[in-house]
Amino acid sequence: MVQRILVPTDGSDISAKAIQAAIDLARLSGAQMVALSVKEPFPYSAISEIHPVSPQEFYDNQERVASERVKKAVDAAQAAGLACKGSTVEALHPWQAILDQAKAEACDLIVMASHGRRGLNALLLGSETQKVLTHGTLPVMVVK
Repeated sequence: MVQRILVPTDGSDISAKAIQAAIDLARLSGAQMVALSVKEPFPYSAISEIHPVSPQEFYDNQERVASERVKKAVDAAQAAGLACKGSTVEALHPWQAILDQAKAEACDLIVMASHGRRGLNALLLGSETQKVLTHGTLPVMVVK
């Protein structure tokens, strides 16, 4: 039986569908939820010391956006009468942060969205969902 579900969100419409699927599953199984949003690290560059925004401004904006995403997921879960913890983490590789968070929170299922990129877009942009599936050992429910 599922006891704790991790649901990563990037704020997209498809992530909202994954959050709803996690809520529905948590309701059926009595599981707790953990919402996660991964922040990008500041893009330091050896080429140029000039950036349009300061590292602190960049960090503050990333935290604000990630916190808003997590809050939406937590609020939706709580409105459904479920316990939900939310967190944000900074990581170069979101897939690794998702797997690390699932382990740290003792989750036994990850429910996440797949943007369905194919061909060159999938090759260039990568698929965080695919990497979670490939590198993780936990069950993953993919929502399209």
